[in-house]
Amino acid sequence: MSGVAMLSSPTSIRITTSADVRNRSPFLRSYIINSQNPYSKTASPSELAHAGRTPLDSARFKAFTRLLPLLFVCYIIAYIDRTNVAVAKLTMGEDLPAFDSRVFGFGGGIFFLGYFLLEIPGSLIVERWSARKWICRIMVTWGFMAAATAFVTTPLQFYIVRFLLGVAEAGFFPGVIVYLTHWFPSKDRARAISYFLVASPLAMMIGPAVSQLFIDIGRTRIVDGATITNPLLLGLKGWQWIYIFWGIPAVIAGFVVLYYLTDRPRQAKWLTVEESEALEAELEREKALRASDAHHSVFAALTSPRVLLLSLAYFGIVTANYGIEFFLPSILKKWYELEPSTVALLVMIPSLLVIPGQLFIGWSSDKYHERRWHSVLPVVAGALLLVLSPLTRGNIYLTMICFTVAAAGMKAYMPAFWALPSLFLTASAAAGSVGMINSIGNLGGFLGPIVMGYVDHLFGSYDYGLYFLCLTSILSATLIAVLPLRLPKRDE
Repeated sequence: MSGVAMLSSPTSIRITTSADVRNRSPFLRSYIINSQNPYSKTASPSELAHAGRTPLDSARFKAFTRLLPLLFVCYIIAYIDRTNVAVAKLTMGEDLPAFDSRVFGFGGGIFFLGYFLLEIPGSLIVERWSARKWICRIMVTWGFMAAATAFVTTPLQFYIVRFLLGVAEAGFFPGVIVYLTHWFPSKDRARAISYFLVASPLAMMIGPAVSQLFIDIGRTRIVDGATITNPLLLGLKGWQWIYIFWGIPAVIAGFVVLYYLTDRPRQAKWLTVEESEALEAELEREKALRASDAHHSVFAALTSPRVLLLSLAYFGIVTANYGIEFFLPSILKKWYELEPSTVALLVMIPSLLVIPGQLFIGWSSDKYHERRWHSVLPVVAGALLLVLSPLTRGNIYLTMICFTVAAAGMKAYMPAFWALPSLFLTASAAAGSVGMINSIGNLGGFLGPIVMGYVDHLFGSYDYGLYFLCLTSILSATLIAVLPLRLPKRDE
């Protein structure tokens, strides 16, 4: 899935009054009264590690090192559990003949309908209840649903389990983003989210690399004219073990989240009193600064034509992104008649360019204070290579180059894209709008796999599906290119 949403609930915003200050400890009263402008320069995580840092700097450093690694691992597991069907599909159809491309396309996409239904309510639960308890519930239930996919025997069962997997996982990504607002001041939040996002392309490498170890279990194949049947493992085949194996870490990580994460700084025993109070004061002050325009600006954002256009643009790119992710293994297998284990290794290659691509676009966009074309150009480059990919059939090296650049383009744009709402909306409105963009855009994960599956079923070829994904990408890039934006000043 996936997008960035800096969500903040208007109901959670409260102004720090004089009574609030009087009720605080002497240290916190002094911090609230005498603290500097919240937009002044703050230290980076590496600078925070040096001696002599303030209680606030120390608290920020501890938050980075304690919270982000676990959340990062959880997102890797989440992304693998929603996309491992792409690798399992390579042999699943051998045992279940009714599972053709159309079935896999619909099953892959229906996940996002369930995901869409509970995404926003899930984020509100994190805001108003407990992040660690809700994320624990999410991970345990999605782990069981992911493992249950191993036992489906009919397309209807497959659809139901995939839909319930989406329902189970809904709220995880926006919930984590909301959780980060409870811990990271605005100066740290974008950096924290960028570290969290790298889990997605990393998952696209780890998932296939591990899954290919299971893919041939219980499988019969012909090698050099001889029929070879690999033994079952506990009565189950390889594609079944892919679902089960990746479901287990989700359940385990869910309980780790419950006992390891802390909902708020004031509850953290691993912070000193001075550190927790300093961090709470900084976060409360930022909420107070946003309180005056919260209700009006958020409503304006949700009804803004520009926000709706960005939602459509994100929808088109996500359509292409998940269309590629779910069907790239099948395309390579069909074009080159490769063994499933070989295909699983090849699909790792595109992610090798995604990570440096995201980091470079984020760096360059910040350096030159430019967002629009840093969003448009990667998507256009990806679309052009995607439309050329059918012409490379017969040369696997050129094919992999095309799909690698295409995959990088469909992900590298993200750091610049998610900075666009802040160019024409205030802070609170931008936060609300990003939640809406993310919710609508992720429905593209339903459309892309379905189109790819149906096109292959109707025409016996993925070519027209790839052309469709190219078209949605170009339309999205065009919307971003013509969208009226207020460019930031150089000193912003």
